[in-house]
Amino acid sequence: MDLASVIGIVLAFGLVMAAIVLGGSPLMFVDPASVLIVIGGTIGATMIRHSLKEVISMIGVVKHVFFVKVFSTEQTINQFMDLSDKARKEGLLALEGQLVEVTDPFIKTGLQLAIDGMDPNEIRNVLETEVDYLNDRHQSGAEILNTMANFFPAMGMIGTLIGLVQMLQNMSDPSSIGPAMAVALLTTFYGSVGANLLCIPMAGKLSGRSKEETLVKDIAISGVVAIANGENPRIIEQKLHSFVAPKSRHSRFD
Repeated sequence: MDLASVIGIVLAFGLVMAAIVLGGSPLMFVDPASVLIVIGGTIGATMIRHSLKEVISMIGVVKHVFFVKVFSTEQTINQFMDLSDKARKEGLLALEGQLVEVTDPFIKTGLQLAIDGMDPNEIRNVLETEVDYLNDRHQSGAEILNTMANFFPAMGMIGTLIGLVQMLQNMSDPSSIGPAMAVALLTTFYGSVGANLLCIPMAGKLSGRSKEETLVKDIAISGVVAIANGENPRIIEQKLHSFVAPKSRHSRFD
């Protein structure tokens, strides 16, 4: 569970709700018509913009905002140093017995290709292709959230126009002015909340997650290719450390 995401949402919505409660009854901010216009309109417009398959798959991508898988560059580098030491001392085929201890399917695939004798450049091509498609999937989820972030305020504006039209057409009936004005203002409120407290932050978090995962996979690709080439563990460590900041580098050869 990503505590930052949970705390952020609770804090953001909590403070908004606190401001509403301090100003009067929260029921003043509940209007079914406004909800239908903003949420229904946003979902509908998003499904027009994207395919149904993309919209449904977004649900699986959004879970990464709250349920985070830790991508540790240090752990990945240490793992490859152990593997390179074993390959250097006992040969590449000795790594086959180590595959059961490798939990990352991506790394396991690369090592298996190296053990099977595939050319290192071909191994790199296979793994980089997998990373490219992974980035495409992540980008699709973030793109849908950004699309919804654009549609939420737009639907809020449409709701505002609907409320204003209803109000102007019934100026002779004072009792109808209040509900129409409520629709006009609440749709803008709902649209702003949906875009700025949900969609935009979640799209940014997904982009950050994607960069973290891509970095670890880039390290894995370099490690697998270096082992397949039979490079010295010291050289492999230097190559892998080039992916991380100097303060995060811990050499086992010092």
